[in-house]
Amino acid sequence: MARTVENQREEGRTEKPNAPTRNPGLKALDKLVGTWKVSGETAGTLTYDWMDGGFFLVARGDTEQNGQRTRHIEIIGYDREMGVAPADVMTSRLYTDRGDTLSYTHEVDDKGVTSWFGPKGSATLFKARWIDDNTLTGAWEWPGGGYKLTLSRVLKKKA
Repeated sequence: MARTVENQREEGRTEKPNAPTRNPGLKALDKLVGTWKVSGETAGTLTYDWMDGGFFLVARGDTEQNGQRTRHIEIIGYDREMGVAPADVMTSRLYTDRGDTLSYTHEVDDKGVTSWFGPKGSATLFKARWIDDNTLTGAWEWPGGGYKLTLSRVLKKKA
């Protein structure tokens, strides 16, 4: 006979599936939840919200740089294949309205954010530091170039 909730109760057993635990490294992302104005050498807005379950932060962006507008969605968290322990590195995938798919590796703490294009240690990276709870300032850097930007909180949402 197939096991159902009803016959489990009848047998006096109540099995609960093991709920996955949230990686403690995600806590630092709570500070990003809300809507941000982007200024500097790129301009626009970014919005960060937790996906149901709290395992992934979803970022939506609408920015303009050098006269080119880009809209994107990014999903940030720790990869976890079904039945396998979560990765110990925070990563993300970003998808643009131009069909681009970009991969990043992140380190985030209460002092700031470092994001590498591709794997950690890549020559293309974003370094930013918190000025206060509502201001994050930094720059994208790559061999031969880069640009500065500041994120200023417009709306804080409950984490």
